[in-house]
Amino acid sequence: MSGINKVILVGHLGKDPEYRHLEDGVAVASFPLATSEIVLREGKRTEITEWHNVVLWRGLADVAQQLLTKGKLVYIEGKLKTRSFESREGVKKFTTEVVAENFKLLGRKTDFVSSEELENAKF
Repeated sequence: MSGINKVILVGHLGKDPEYRHLEDGVAVASFPLATSEIVLREGKRTEITEWHNVVLWRGLADVAQQLLTKGKLVYIEGKLKTRSFESREGVKKFTTEVVAENFKLLGRKTDFVSSEELENAKF
């Protein structure tokens, strides 16, 4: 039987996506995503934030570049992928990323339109 590699996250973008094209023209976007939970520590409610590196490829990267900005609440579906790279100092390092296969903006409709569109909108 094969294993399952499935990740579902709901969190806020830590910064605007970094968008670029590779040498072969493939689009890639990446950003940090913060997920938070409330835990009890010594009788006090404490918020713990975990940061995840999210990567989107091709058409999904194009859509993310148009829609996603720092602070937006987003639902991400994807899989974990670990890769190695060499640092500037020549040291081999490893990183684990969430390779997104799907995403959905969450929140109110007003979170996704500009202030100008809001002024002209008829609700």
